[in-house]
Amino acid sequence: MNDDDINVLALVKGTERYIFLYDDSQRAETLRMLGRYASNPELSFSWYDAAVLSQKVRQMSAANSGSVETAKPKNRISLVQPSDFEE
Repeated sequence: MNDDDINVLALVKGTERYIFLYDDSQRAETLRMLGRYASNPELSFSWYDAAVLSQKVRQMSAANSGSVETAKPKNRISLVQPSDFEE
């Protein structure tokens, strides 16, 4: 992985757009930011949203590190789809 690579994580929720840009060294801070957004009552960003996006951050990190955990090709952009919220 190139040190200049930026990860993009996006959530479209109705008319709102949540877009997070971070490099791998900022992964922990990005996860904390998701929690701060979820705890902010002025945002529609829920704890469920934070959990789903946190999982995406971890999956992207595993894919970028070449982990055997995922067989998917490396994808630097992750857009959460409505199907991600179906139980």
